[in-house]
Amino acid sequence: MSLSRSQKRGLVGASLLAFVLIMVGTIATYFGSKYQLRIVYGSYVSLMVVLALQVFMGNARITNLSHSAFMGIGAYAAAICVTPIAMKKISLPNAPWGLNAFALDPVTSGIIAIVITAVIALLVGLFIVRLSGIGATIVSLAVLVIVHSLFLYRTDIFKGNQAFFGIPQVFTLTSAIIIAVIMVYIVRGFKESRWGIALRASADDEISAAAMGVNVHRLRLLAWVLSGVLLGVAGIAYSYYLGTISARPFYFNHVFLTLAMLILGGMRTVTGAVLGTFLISFGLEWVRWLETGPTVLGLKFPEVLGLSGVVLGSVIVLIMALRPGGIMGDREIEDFILKK
Repeated sequence: MSLSRSQKRGLVGASLLAFVLIMVGTIATYFGSKYQLRIVYGSYVSLMVVLALQVFMGNARITNLSHSAFMGIGAYAAAICVTPIAMKKISLPNAPWGLNAFALDPVTSGIIAIVITAVIALLVGLFIVRLSGIGATIVSLAVLVIVHSLFLYRTDIFKGNQAFFGIPQVFTLTSAIIIAVIMVYIVRGFKESRWGIALRASADDEISAAAMGVNVHRLRLLAWVLSGVLLGVAGIAYSYYLGTISARPFYFNHVFLTLAMLILGGMRTVTGAVLGTFLISFGLEWVRWLETGPTVLGLKFPEVLGLSGVVLGSVIVLIMALRPGGIMGDREIEDFILKK
C-alpha cells in the first residue's frame, strides 16, 4: 500500500523530530550530571503525556482534563504487578485480593498495566465521545477527581499520598528516548491517517462530516483510547524510573503543567507538542533556580517563592491572548524544509 503525500510528509516530520529527541537524549547521557539526567528524563515522560494529549485534543478539538488520571492508572497498575512480594508486604500489608502475594516481570507487568488502562479508557470513552465542548471537558474533570479520590481513599492498594516504594528501577534515559520516538511516529501517523483527517474534519463541522458518512463517535473513541494507552505507557515509564510513586503527582498541578506545554507549542501539531514540552520543562528549571535567590556576577537576587507558578500562568495567558494556536500554529517541522 502506497503512502499519500501527506503521509510521506508526516513520515519525514516524525523522523526529524525523532532525530532531535535522540540528539538531546544522547547529549544529556554523555555530558549531563545525575541531576540533569533526572530532569531530562522527566521532560521525556512529560513529552509522552503531551503527545498522548495531542492525539485526542489536537484531532478531536475537545479539551481533556483527565490525562493525569490515566497516567496514574498505568503507573500504579505496573507498580502493583512488578514490585517484589517482600517489598509489597511492607508497602501494602493490607492489600486485598492477594495483590501483595505475587510479583511479575517488568514486561508482563507493563502489558497488564496497558490493558487495564485501555479498558478503563474505553469505558470512560463511551460516555465522553457522545459529548462535545464544555460537556466533555467537565466529564473528563470528574474522571480526574474520581480516580484521584480512589488513589487517596484506597490506601490499602495505592498508599494515598504516602510513597509506594520498592518498584524495580528498570528504565533508563535510553528507555525513555526509545518510547518517546515510537510515540512520535504513532501520533504523527494517526494525524495523517484517514481516521485523523476525518476526525479533524468532524471537529470543524460535525454535522457535515456525519452527513458524509463519518462516524464521529467511533473516531473520537479511537483517539480517546489511543490517548489513554499512551498515557498508561507514560505512567509505566514514570514508575519504572523513579522506583517510588504517590497520588500527588497525578492531579491538578500535573494537568495544568502538561496542558501548558501543549498550548504553548500548539495543540494542532506534533511538532508543537515537542517544542512546548522542552521549552517549559527546561525553562521552569531556570525559573526554579531564580526562585532560590542566586548570586550572579556578584549580584544577589532575592528569593521569590512561587515564581515558577506565576511565570507558567503568565505564559498561558499571553499565548491564549496573542497566539491561540501556539508557537507552531498549524505548521509541522517539515514545513520549514519541504515545499508545500
